[in-house]
Amino acid sequence: MKNLAPEIYRQRLLMEGFWTIDIDGPETIRDYLLGLAAHLDLRTYGEPVVFSPASGDGRPENAGYDAFVPLIDSGISGYFWVAPRFLSVVLYTCKGFAEEAAIAYTREFFGIDGEMVTHSF
Repeated sequence: MKNLAPEIYRQRLLMEGFWTIDIDGPETIRDYLLGLAAHLDLRTYGEPVVFSPASGDGRPENAGYDAFVPLIDSGISGYFWVAPRFLSVVLYTCKGFAEEAAIAYTREFFGIDGEMVTHSF
């Protein structure tokens, strides 16, 4: 991927996998986002926002949660499909963080015991 703005530091990480824990609603997603930010020493400046469309607003196979927490140095977005128990999380920061720590935290928090796919860009 071509770096169009090499003078602007950015670190991006996409993580995907299938979770095994019970998600008890938006609070679980909120706890994950705040916990991940704290674990990586990234500062938030607002509360996480977690959306869950009402029943019938979308396709049933896409039911789940969309979430975002703003960071002083950018943000963390997450997408969580309930039926397949699948997550896709993107960290986008202007401050460096340990990718391995983000992956390990996500794996442990959600009880991901199978394959996890990650991509840095």
